[in-house]
Amino acid sequence: MPEMPSLLDAPVALPPASVKPAVRTSTLGNDNLLSQFEAFVGPVAYVFSLWALSHYFEGAILPQYLVLSLVTFAISFPGTARLQASVASLAGESVINWAWTASLLLLMGWVTGYTSAFSERVLYTWLWLAPLSKFGSALAIRRMAPLLLSWQGPAQRALIVGMNEQGLALANGITASLYSRIKLIGFVDNRSPERLDTNNCYKLLGKHEQLAHIVRDHNIKLIYLSLPMASQPRILHVLDELKDTTASIYFVPDMFVTDLIQGQADSVCGTSVISVCETPFKATNGTVKRISDVVFSVLILALIFPVLLIIAIAIKLTSSGPIIFKQRRYGLDGEEILVYKFRSMTVTEDGGNIQQAQKNDARITPLGAFLRRTSLDELPQFVNVLQGRMSIVGPRPHAVAHNELYRKLIKGYMVRHKVKPGITGWAQVNGYRGETDTLDKMQGRIDYDLDYLRHWSLQLDIDIILKTIRLVLKDQKAY
Repeated sequence: MPEMPSLLDAPVALPPASVKPAVRTSTLGNDNLLSQFEAFVGPVAYVFSLWALSHYFEGAILPQYLVLSLVTFAISFPGTARLQASVASLAGESVINWAWTASLLLLMGWVTGYTSAFSERVLYTWLWLAPLSKFGSALAIRRMAPLLLSWQGPAQRALIVGMNEQGLALANGITASLYSRIKLIGFVDNRSPERLDTNNCYKLLGKHEQLAHIVRDHNIKLIYLSLPMASQPRILHVLDELKDTTASIYFVPDMFVTDLIQGQADSVCGTSVISVCETPFKATNGTVKRISDVVFSVLILALIFPVLLIIAIAIKLTSSGPIIFKQRRYGLDGEEILVYKFRSMTVTEDGGNIQQAQKNDARITPLGAFLRRTSLDELPQFVNVLQGRMSIVGPRPHAVAHNELYRKLIKGYMVRHKVKPGITGWAQVNGYRGETDTLDKMQGRIDYDLDYLRHWSLQLDIDIILKTIRLVLKDQKAY
């Protein structure tokens, strides 16, 4: 696997952090549920106010108003993020944004001649009710903010590498933000205390050499690298140390890098950042992935229920032991999960020393050999998908014992745990299905897993599922 990262010849400059103005007006990040609601609240308020007026004055929501509401939503979505703005500023922007939207709609109506299709009472009332509805909805979101934040679970623990001007600006923005889901634990910096601006309330956790241990000891989920561009060797060393963690990594300085995992520009409490290593399933992508997993799993389980029942009876009749084999695996963020499989062996190993199944393995039952060759032993994992432990497509989960071995031998191994493990994956449909009896084979599997993280799309998931169906009908590698 190529070393990560290397600098481009022409780095892309990010705007410098500005603490005071940004704290009040900046977005919270696209993975924050409040930001998602903010994107919808304005356009939805316009639509609902129009529907209410149509129903009140016309007795029903007439087709022309449905068309107008669709056009209005398309023009105004996504709404601006103003959760942390003052009430006066929010009111003013609601009026200004609506004035622009309404002017564009009226111009389109005048040019096309469709204005006459609408009731004047509805249109005139909507002109003042729409911005009022948006303003009221934004205030309601503020009241609901604690509840929405609680739905996303506890705050993510973060640290900043580099106690410099930009690092402190980011720290101040995080601390001052009322609705951020980030809990700043402290800084990591190699410089001595006398060379640092320690006139602040932030804790110095240690030096760069201790970074990997600090991340694990403090359960850090977010790492912000605020390091100058001139310190490329130091950056490479820090990233090398972090390859054995599952933390999300972001750059704060004015630089860009190659070989990124979901590298995208974002803003965190007013400071521009670029992701170096992040899950592809943030915000809308995460919702799409989860919905597709649930829908496909329900449909598949409904279709294969008779097959599941027949296999369960056959296992019980042909060998002693449980029908379902439960094994500990690493899931999202490296947390342990229980994965279900139909038992295909005479043993149910789940200890610290597990031997992978091999060709002509004496532990495999005759029925188990058929189940493994056709991948029917994996079918109970659709239940794991419904539980939220797994996904239909993703890196295959390895036994905990294998994980602990290979994370020491393959750099970047743990990055595959930025997403939920899958029943099938990009590596499996590219020749890495079955036993990985050499380090090179496991390295190849990891390379494909990381490639999946870089290039994920719903279309890629569908392609992998179709290739898996074709593969299991003829592949003999799994045993």
